[in-house]
Amino acid sequence: MTDTTRTDFGERRFGRMNWIGLWTLYRKEVRRFLKVAFQTVAAPIITTVLYLTVFLVAFSGGGRDPMIDGVLVPYAAFLPPGLIMMAILSNAFQNASSSLIIAKVQGSVVDILMPPLSAAELTIAFVAGAATRGLLVGAVTWVTILVFMAISGAPLGMPHPLAVLYFALTASIMLGAVGAIAGMWAEKFDQLALIANFVITPLTFLSGTFFSVNKPTLPGWVADVSAVNPLFYLIDGFRFGFIGVADGALWTGVIVSGGLSIVLCGLTYRLFRSGYKLKA
Repeated sequence: MTDTTRTDFGERRFGRMNWIGLWTLYRKEVRRFLKVAFQTVAAPIITTVLYLTVFLVAFSGGGRDPMIDGVLVPYAAFLPPGLIMMAILSNAFQNASSSLIIAKVQGSVVDILMPPLSAAELTIAFVAGAATRGLLVGAVTWVTILVFMAISGAPLGMPHPLAVLYFALTASIMLGAVGAIAGMWAEKFDQLALIANFVITPLTFLSGTFFSVNKPTLPGWVADVSAVNPLFYLIDGFRFGFIGVADGALWTGVIVSGGLSIVLCGLTYRLFRSGYKLKA
């Protein structure tokens, strides 16, 4: 007599989504960086405030305020959004990439692959964990800068909060996915540092974090590079939420950032599904 209640080994019993497993892995990713919050949250804030102080002292006044779309923007209002976005980008990337490379180096990646989690659930958990760190660091950095600017007598406004929220969210998702892809590709920490130092950092610094890309005194290639630099659209759109004007076409930034987030998450899903450099 056949036992019709028998389930085969390895069969998923969670329906379409293993919500408990997904939530557990996401919580593990969040708790991992919160356990060293002084390094993962406090340290980026200190770095950002130092950048803010040095650049405001060096470039505020003296005719250095950028002209954007016919509006003269005080450098004290122009700089902070770029610094906040830079903190979001770097921390979202670091969270997913470091989590995967550490698991691979320590040999604990099996703890990720053995549980009944699908490629989609792994993608959501890692990208969401990275996005959480990026958004948390960005929010705390924003509050710190608000206090700093209020004390210095240059309050920071936010006329378009939806733009701030949209570009912060897409930036954290995008770089979280890039971090997961880099973590799967890299086999040692040096390779991961290669991506961070020679790809992420140059793209961030050449995306208008510290200057307007349309400044007349800049070489023409700066604007050309920015046009194909996805991080420029993230920073430009994010800054628009604070100052109300943008260097580039805002809707182009909305489409590019949203489209790239979807594409990169899709690529992350494909790599998890194939077990790229994760399965022996």
